[in-house]
Amino acid sequence: MSEKVILVWFRNDLRIHDNEILSEAVRRADKVLPVYIFDPFYFKTSALGALKTGSFRARFLLEAVADLRENLKKFGADLLIRIGDPAEVLTQLAEEYQISEVYHHREVAPDETDVSEKVEAALWKMKLNLKHFIGHTMYHKEDLPFPIKDIPDSFVTFKKKVERDSTVRPSVVSPEYIITPEIIDAGELPTLTDLGVPEPVDDARASEKFIGGETAALKQLHNYLESCLQANQGKNIRGATCNSSRLSPWLAVGCISPRQVYWEVVNYHRENHLPNTDPIMLELLWRDYFRFMFKKHGQKFFRSEGFGDVPDVAANQDELFEQWKTGQTGVPFVDAAMHQLNATGYITNYSRQAVATYLTKDLQVDWTKGALYFEEKLIDYSPASNWGNWAFVAGVGNDTKSNRFFNAAKPTDQLDTQSDFITTWLPAAHTVCE
Repeated sequence: MSEKVILVWFRNDLRIHDNEILSEAVRRADKVLPVYIFDPFYFKTSALGALKTGSFRARFLLEAVADLRENLKKFGADLLIRIGDPAEVLTQLAEEYQISEVYHHREVAPDETDVSEKVEAALWKMKLNLKHFIGHTMYHKEDLPFPIKDIPDSFVTFKKKVERDSTVRPSVVSPEYIITPEIIDAGELPTLTDLGVPEPVDDARASEKFIGGETAALKQLHNYLESCLQANQGKNIRGATCNSSRLSPWLAVGCISPRQVYWEVVNYHRENHLPNTDPIMLELLWRDYFRFMFKKHGQKFFRSEGFGDVPDVAANQDELFEQWKTGQTGVPFVDAAMHQLNATGYITNYSRQAVATYLTKDLQVDWTKGALYFEEKLIDYSPASNWGNWAFVAGVGNDTKSNRFFNAAKPTDQLDTQSDFITTWLPAAHTVCE
């Protein structure tokens, strides 16, 4: 009887811990072939010269894939790396390694689901199955108190019902050892040049640098929890805050799962007798909500009209958009935030709300331009969260009544005009509006 070999297709799940496709493959197969594919589609340049994946995010991804390979080696395995169309690469590997089945985590955004469908069709011609798993949310969709088609559009209602009627599943146990078939050519990790992406230039003003990978993700989570403990104990320690976990870049590519974050936070609070009011729980719930909304509504989140009417736009919106993205609007806080985004690939959630509100409400620029710009620039870009957030800010989202949970941005005339943040990120010669 021939041995069963399962190919594990890593995408936005670059981790060992709480990774069901890896654990299930190890449990069900004689041998497991871990694979990551760099799809040229995600590194293309638009006609306007914008990258689909910007420099900071591309570097973070390369670091995450490299870390996954190193961690797999600790389990006796390796990561097979390829560049190309996933449908072509996976069928070639399936034939070369006599694959019995392919496992992957299901995605929700159109670009990603299109890739899955092409892979599924190609494998089906070989009489092979692409098995889908759910692993990108805190709450499993099968545990929701309603089917996807009946999920409340209101975040407030969604939150109330899910927290009352659903529970978060335990994290999946990691494998103890991974047996792979003999890998002849594991493949080299590509460089940014190989992918057609310029090297990012690190800015000396950046107070933190995000490094991709599960190793760094677990360290960041530990540091965050320690800061929460210190803040709750009233210790006057620099950085002792529980306001922002900064975990979003690692969550975006799955270096850590929302479910693992949830249980680590719950257990840490329990062990240290802290009040279980961690703001990260609300962040994780918003991530879930937008993913489920994408599953329910799909393409509506990418249209200028969203779920309503096309918002009015300024006649010179292209000129205004250029001023916004280069940080030359004359509004100190907005311009400082855009300079920080361009220089680092990251800004806080508050800054995101502020610059998005200014672009859509004050400048009256089509919100999809801002969403596309964030897609290129943000190190933690995730389709559902990004496009869902922008639609909300623009007033064309599927729920217009949950702003008390959502938009914390102040009106433009109430934004800071002087602060350490503005001093740091606004060029000295910058002209500001009084």
